Amino acid sequence: MTQQQKHEPEIPYLTRTQVLMAMGVTAIILWIIAKLWLQLGNFSLMSWRWHQQELLIGVALGLTITIVSSLAYQFLPLYRQSANYYLEIVLKPLALPDLIWLGLLPGLSEELLFRGVMLPAFGLDHLAVIISSICFGVLHLSGSGQWAYVVWATIVGIILGYSAFLSGNLLVPIVAHIVTNIVSSYFWKIQHSKV
Repeated sequence: MTQQQKHEPEIPYLTRTQVLMAMGVTAIILWIIAKLWLQLGNFSLMSWRWHQQELLIGVALGLTITIVSSLAYQFLPLYRQSANYYLEIVLKPLALPDLIWLGLLPGLSEELLFRGVMLPAFGLDHLAVIISSICFGVLHLSGSGQWAYVVWATIVGIILGYSAFLSGNLLVPIVAHIVTNIVSSYFWKIQHSKV
């Protein structure tokens, strides 16, 4: 296998427009799944309240996840390789202002489905956190060699799941997810624009 083949993703590189469209379509699909599940299920969406303290907890949690991810990226070569593979596909074509969409669309739609709907659907307990987190991790699978990134996404899912479970407020994981996506992708873009 040549050096170039080793770094070619299994999914072809996308243009900026294709990445933005994919994010939008994925957000709509996740929203539709969440709405249908709520209609067909015998449970309610996890509550979402606007409290300044929980907003700040979400920001702090998002920054903490970003720092831990940065440390994992720096010290775990398998994770770094897996993350770069995923981020090359998603982030490389995007402009810096697009990172707002990268924060908002997945932050809202993924949290609506994985924490807002799945947690109450599966019983709003420890097992529900684990099941929803595994599903969240698998959503981030972009190729057969990307299991390190899936494991990391599952761990983040557990953190976000427990933030929802313990706070009882969907706002906490939504804010944490948005902050994590925007801040970590910004630093990745800045670092890789110099290369």
